[in-house]
Amino acid sequence: MKYMLLIYVDEARMAAVKKEDVTKMMPAYFAYTEAMMKAGILVAGDQLAPTSTATTVRSPEGRTKVLNGPYAETKEQLGGYYLIDVPDLDAALSWAGRCPGAATGVIEVRPLIEMQKPKA
Repeated sequence: MKYMLLIYVDEARMAAVKKEDVTKMMPAYFAYTEAMMKAGILVAGDQLAPTSTATTVRSPEGRTKVLNGPYAETKEQLGGYYLIDVPDLDAALSWAGRCPGAATGVIEVRPLIEMQKPKA
């Protein structure tokens, strides 16, 4: 079953971290990603650009509105994700607990509902 591991961080706090300290954090993420690859469970994963680069699209009543920036004011922002394919929720939770982001932020684990593809 596929699960998203959504990594939430406090962008303001992360922006205040010195560049050399950020560089020190990266090996843990590289090792974590490599462990997922070796386990054969990693489908995809990436870091996201800051919410200040976001564009929000809404289509109320069929009229598209495009807004710069994030929609919600929150303490923590979605900073990255991993998409994994594991046997069950327990396995997904185990991997989420090992994510380096769990030490400083929150990892939300959500199952994917795979849509049926239309027949050609």
